[in-house]
Amino acid sequence: MPFSNWDEIRTAYHVARAGTVSGAAEALGVHHATVIRHIDSLESKLGVKLFQRHARGYTATEAGEDLLQVAGATDDQFTQLLGRIRGRGEGVTGDMVVTSLTSLSPLLAPVLADFQEENPDVRIRYLTGDRLFRLEYGEAHVAIRAGAAPDQPDNVVQPFMHQQMRMVAANAYVAARGKPGSVEDLANHRMIGHDSATSRAPFNIWLRNNVPDEAISFRVTDNRAMGDAVLSGAGIGFLPVWEYERHDGLVEILPAMTDWAAPLWLVTHVDLHRTSKVQACLTFLKARAKEWSAKWG
Repeated sequence: MPFSNWDEIRTAYHVARAGTVSGAAEALGVHHATVIRHIDSLESKLGVKLFQRHARGYTATEAGEDLLQVAGATDDQFTQLLGRIRGRGEGVTGDMVVTSLTSLSPLLAPVLADFQEENPDVRIRYLTGDRLFRLEYGEAHVAIRAGAAPDQPDNVVQPFMHQQMRMVAANAYVAARGKPGSVEDLANHRMIGHDSATSRAPFNIWLRNNVPDEAISFRVTDNRAMGDAVLSGAGIGFLPVWEYERHDGLVEILPAMTDWAAPLWLVTHVDLHRTSKVQACLTFLKARAKEWSAKWG
């Protein structure tokens, strides 16, 4: 026989403590009819009487005493557990799970390392990839996402930064094939682009709209691979400004256009958004993004 639910057992525990239905109802914040219903249901499921009813209230039977001794210990354990959980929510400790595209790792990993340095009781879990980790299932505390503002229900979405892009090529490529002087001249060069024709990255949309398909001779599936292709001299491609400045031996091909920039968003779930740990991480990330904005525009 399946056991009763905890609400009914907890109700019986409070009836035993108070000795009356009204006292238990007040302690639990429910109507006295709910208390009677819980007791009747619990006794019916167990097939025994847990209380003797009398004019002054309820007195636990021997079977009731056995059940309530265990219920009392369990209630204490739940109280301790809730205290520990609240404590974790109030402190900057335990796991801090952050997720982003793999291509953002060179930018974000140092920031998360600095955050951990300031909060040594935090264990960083930095999960990267194209999969959208589900915040509603607790898969991550903070997600950094690119493109249009996420619209999943129960998520808190805040602007993080605009990722400015540069069109660049390796010195070796320019030495061998020259430097295009205009957008139209790109058709005569080897361009690096995404393999997917449905990529919504702004610079990919611009590339598809302004360069013939046959000129995109080297195709990749993610921005990290595009950077590697550019550095190897495979052709002309796009790099985030922060990635471009990390490497010597690169040439900027055309002046940056606003059409190439991609917005990044900080996404949290409403249930965890206000916890001290998540707020501390968000504050840290926003401060660093402000520095980046001042540096790169």
